[in-house]
Amino acid sequence: MSRPDGPLLVIGVGNVLLRDEGVGVRVARELQRLGSSGHVAVPPGTRVVDGGTLGLDLLPLIEDSRALLLIDAVDLRQAPGTVDVIRGDSLQRSMSGHVSPHQVGIGDLLGAARLMGTLPDAVALVAIQPGGIEIGLELTEAVEAAIPAAVQAAVDELRSLAAASPGTGPVDDGSVATTAMG
Repeated sequence: MSRPDGPLLVIGVGNVLLRDEGVGVRVARELQRLGSSGHVAVPPGTRVVDGGTLGLDLLPLIEDSRALLLIDAVDLRQAPGTVDVIRGDSLQRSMSGHVSPHQVGIGDLLGAARLMGTLPDAVALVAIQPGGIEIGLELTEAVEAAIPAAVQAAVDELRSLAAASPGTGPVDDGSVATTAMG
């Protein structure tokens, strides 16, 4: 079981060496930057993590959280830069349409957390349709332009997750912490 007094956990995943495949990490970094500067209001007790391509190595973080928001490049079969929020049963189905090999790890991560009984009840994914998944450090123009919309979708979803999973005890000091995991 997740910890009701744990943080709202945001994990941006992806490989920043493969252009749009790294958009989840880029959005998480932007959310952290804007949250810590006060430009966006994230709920108290939110922890933002750069999960890179760590997959199952992220399990301990999920185990300690009260709600989970993933941010990732997902093949939505839409125009590049399209942003969507996926919840519930749709979340599991979205992991079957992999953009890259790391998504196998994210599907495994959610499955392992579920089997261990540590997956929070409140879980969502901010999904961004990639345009280009080839070697390179820059996002495509359409995906770069979608970052503000993805950050706003993450903030809105965090507010929903906070309402769905109110903490029962003390949480972090309200600051947005970030950790670079990989």
